Amino acid sequence: MFAMNWGAFDLNLLIVFDAVMQERSVTRAGSRIGLSQPAMSHALNRLRHMLKDELFVRTPEGMVPTPRAEMLAQPLRNALSEMQLAFEPATFAPATSDRSFALAVNNYAAVVLAPPLVAAVSAAAPAVRLDLRPSGTLDVLERLDRGDLDLTLGNMESSGERFAMAPLLEDQFVMVMRRGHPASRGKPSAAAFAALPHLEISSSREDTGFIDRWLGEFGLERRVTLRAPYFPPRRSLSNPIWSRLSPAGSLRSSCATIRCSSASRHMIRRAYKRSWCGTAGWTAILPIAGCATSSCRS
Repeated sequence: MFAMNWGAFDLNLLIVFDAVMQERSVTRAGSRIGLSQPAMSHALNRLRHMLKDELFVRTPEGMVPTPRAEMLAQPLRNALSEMQLAFEPATFAPATSDRSFALAVNNYAAVVLAPPLVAAVSAAAPAVRLDLRPSGTLDVLERLDRGDLDLTLGNMESSGERFAMAPLLEDQFVMVMRRGHPASRGKPSAAAFAALPHLEISSSREDTGFIDRWLGEFGLERRVTLRAPYFPPRRSLSNPIWSRLSPAGSLRSSCATIRCSSASRHMIRRAYKRSWCGTAGWTAILPIAGCATSSCRS
């Protein structure tokens, strides 16, 4: 242990440290905070000398933090965020804000929530920019902790006290199949549902999704015969394939008898962040037509 001389400590070095920690590149970190590469290297050397640690090691994959840097990263990120909030206005003025908000969204949120969200933000905050990122390829909670994300939309488990969480809507499970599919003749059991060939929409092979986790509680596993990273638009399907789905060009939906909690869509953000968009327009999500409410229970 050593005694830090805080009177001689340059707090700007913490901004340099945080930028390198997030970017894992001295050049990109410098561009982010407006410093040249020589200035960044000089600042890092000063910080290394003061903390008696290498902090970052240059590798072909980028600047890799040392254990000491990993230990410092989150407390310093929190401290910098609190300092930023202390000097920002207490209220958020959407009409005049030109902030950029980074949102992690899954496929469902991108298809269902993004259009009304963009419309609401455009009306209330015309200069605000939205940066939507696929949540399946990210460690969302870690990115929220690091400040890379402002919020995320999707199916969320308990996120702990350090995050604020707000429900947006509840939706129902339905089965979607071609017209005339054998499963459309009746309501399948959970086992019959799992045995059917499934299309899985997932942007990450590691993320099996809440449906698979729920089926696993009953010792069941889906038979996934096709996996895709996103929902394909109708026009991307060839006419012969689309015509086989339905003569009218639409998919058939059927309510399953599977008893489950309805899928709850949430918005989650860092608890200490105050500047974020409101939820105007997000609740205008209608349930799927023709699906009996008894198919799922809340």
